[in-house]
Amino acid sequence: MKKKFSLRNWASNGYLGVMLVFFYAPIVMLMAFSFSSEKSRATWGHFTFKWYAELFQNPEILSALRTTVLVALISAVLATIIGTIAAIGIYGYKNSVRTVLMNLTYLPILNPDIVTGISLMILFVFMKLNLGFFTMLLSHMVFNIPYVIYSVWPKLNQMDKSVYEAAMDLGARPAYAMRKVILPQIAPGVVTGFILAITLSIDDFVISFFTSSGVQNLSIYIYSAARRGIDPTLYALMTLMFVVVLTLLSIVNLRSNKQQTTLDKRR
Repeated sequence: MKKKFSLRNWASNGYLGVMLVFFYAPIVMLMAFSFSSEKSRATWGHFTFKWYAELFQNPEILSALRTTVLVALISAVLATIIGTIAAIGIYGYKNSVRTVLMNLTYLPILNPDIVTGISLMILFVFMKLNLGFFTMLLSHMVFNIPYVIYSVWPKLNQMDKSVYEAAMDLGARPAYAMRKVILPQIAPGVVTGFILAITLSIDDFVISFFTSSGVQNLSIYIYSAARRGIDPTLYALMTLMFVVVLTLLSIVNLRSNKQQTTLDKRR
């Protein structure tokens, strides 16, 4: 049966198409020029991997990459541990207290990055901490914790509490029951929070900029290099960053879809 023409559907699809082109056309162009032999953005040369080769021979970029990876991994691990413990602790409170604590946890997510960055910078200066790698690491851990909590929280709500109570009745100690009963049930949320924390750490610029001095991650390096003039190696660098972040987000989405499908089958 032939579908009737719908102006509403046509307008919705057209709007979606325009927005996708608007968002992704610049990224596609950037990725394309990362394989061009010409430095100029006005002309296209022949296909080459020259800029990628130069990228991995640049000591400044490699140093920024090393800092980015270390900060992302360490802060993600710490944020995942603290965020998971915090989520379990909040879940143990009564509904009224739990609601207040979750609303307080949501505030840092809504808070503008520039406010968070300046606030943390003032705190570090007040505590007489030298701004550098350590303060950047602490900052990334702090702003990642709420995202981990909200990743773990849905799994806590889906958890069967009777299993934990049965384990305690059978003589299991709280630590053992936590490790063998609760953690396996919330593990998908913990992994999702960990991957999300890595992604957010790699992507962050504003908070890193205000809480570090003399230490550059990739986002700070790109900002500094772009002010001196666009170099084609930056196209290659940003292409790789986009691919890495896209891959991590795809993993998170696939895990979420898989978890939702499993939950629907159980129902």
